[in-house]
Amino acid sequence: MNSSVVKSIVLHLGIGGFLYASANIHPPAPKVMEVTLNSAIPTPDKAVSAVTVDQKQVEQKIAELQKKEKDKKSAEDKRIRDLERRAANARKQRESESRHIKKLEQERKAKEKETAEAQAQAKKARAIEQKERAKAKQAEKQKQEAESAAKAAADKRKTEEDALKKAEAERKKREEEAKERAAEAERKRQQAMQEQMLQEQLAKEQAARSKIRQQQVVSEVDKYRALIMARIQQNLLIDEKMKNQQCRVNIRLGFNGLVTQVKSLGGDKLVCEAALRAVRMADTLPVSKDKDVFEQLKNINLTIKPEF
Repeated sequence: MNSSVVKSIVLHLGIGGFLYASANIHPPAPKVMEVTLNSAIPTPDKAVSAVTVDQKQVEQKIAELQKKEKDKKSAEDKRIRDLERRAANARKQRESESRHIKKLEQERKAKEKETAEAQAQAKKARAIEQKERAKAKQAEKQKQEAESAAKAAADKRKTEEDALKKAEAERKKREEEAKERAAEAERKRQQAMQEQMLQEQLAKEQAARSKIRQQQVVSEVDKYRALIMARIQQNLLIDEKMKNQQCRVNIRLGFNGLVTQVKSLGGDKLVCEAALRAVRMADTLPVSKDKDVFEQLKNINLTIKPEF
């Protein structure tokens, strides 16, 4: 039996003995209490019953403690079994990992061997390839030299041919340029003759048009001079003293015929006064809308003679 269980049993036995002794030892009660509380004093049968009950409680307590100890031991045994199982699993895991590592190491060594063999083969192949490249390079060099020599000969031949073609082309070009210059000179001569003839013709036409235009302008000027003179004669107040007399006047007109200024240039006094008065009475005089005609009418000199 576990020492802790023994200690618990001894402790509970001690408690039971103490309770039993306490049941048989009572302090002396006062006399008053003997009179009034006589029925409350326990009898020997009741004391034995109390001790019996306490003993059962002690045994029950001991049984509970034993059960707890057993449960605790079962739990501890279970914990130890779990630890042992986990340790066994860990050991199996380590063994599995060790086998795996060993396998990987074997694979690594096999791979290294394979790599070394492959490298050796590659090195051998590179050596062969370098030799082949050297041969190919030499052959390529010889080929390039041959091609260069052939190209140089072809270039020289082409240069000579190009020089001949260029000389021939330049000769033909000079001939063509000479022909073109001659043709251009002839064309310019013909063009100059045509332009001269055209200019002469245009000059003649222009002179004819100018003459016609001048005649038209003169005709229009004469027409409007007559109209202006007729307007002034309409407004002219005459007297017998003016017979065979005249006055010269200057009239300036606006673009619409408005008289902007009139003045006497000399003559009979009565005729001049009557002429100036007649022009002012007219206010506006007939003018042409033709610019060339108006230019000759806007500042006009007239000789006024009274008509009888």
